[in-house]
Parts: sequence; structure tokens; C-alpha cells
Amino acid sequence: MATGTEFSIIALIGVLLLIGIVKKNAIIMIDFAIAAERELGLAPREAIHRACRLRVRPILMTTTAAMLGAVPLAIGTGNGAELRQPLGITIVGGLALSQLLTLYTTPVVYLYLDRLAARVRRLRRPSSGAMRPPTSENV
Repeated sequence: MATGTEFSIIALIGVLLLIGIVKKNAIIMIDFAIAAERELGLAPREAIHRACRLRVRPILMTTTAAMLGAVPLAIGTGNGAELRQPLGITIVGGLALSQLLTLYTTPVVYLYLDRLAARVRRLRRPSSGAMRPPTSENV
């Protein structure tokens, strides 16, 4: 909509490509955070913060390389440009927006899911006053 081009099947292919790249970036951060929690004993908040700081450069490098690779598609003219331009525009614009969203939302979702998992673990853990099986002492 921002560029006035149609959303074609080729642009849909670009969106699928974006989903894969964004997922890869999130996995890079989350995998590093889980490893930091297990191996270094860091709290989830500290682990994801450290993962964001240490993994931002490789994430930016792969995203920038993909964006720059799609620039000729986006600005190209000539025979078949109407087929290639939607793919290039989708990749360049989508990567720019998704990069920001990934770097900001992945840590938030990671911490939210960690808190949710902690609540579930607390609910599953029997309380100290729970019924115990009968023994010779309490029969």
C-alpha cells in the first residue's frame, strides 16, 4: 500500500521469505538465552538481555545482506520488472519493519512465556498441606 503496487503471488513469496528470516532471528536470540540460563545460571531477564546484546550484530548482518540483495529487484526496470518489483519491495520494506519488531518483541514474548511456564510449574507442584497417602502414623 505504501508503494502503490499490487499484492501479488510473488509478493506473497516475499512474505514467506520474511517469516523464515524473522523466525531464524528469533531462534538465534532465544537459543542463546536458554543456553545462558542453563550454563551460566542467569535469570531469564538477564539471559535474554545478554542474548540481545551479543546476537544483534549477526542478526543485523543477515538482515542487511538480504535487504541489499533485494534492492535491485525493487528498483529494477525493464522487461519483467512488474513481476520482480513486488518481491523486492516486499523484502526490503518487510525486513526493515520486521527487524525492529523482532528486536523489540522477541525479548518481551520470551519473558512472558517464561513467567507463564513458572506459573504452570507452581500450579502443578503439590502444596505442603496436600493429602498424603495413608501410613501407620496417620491411620
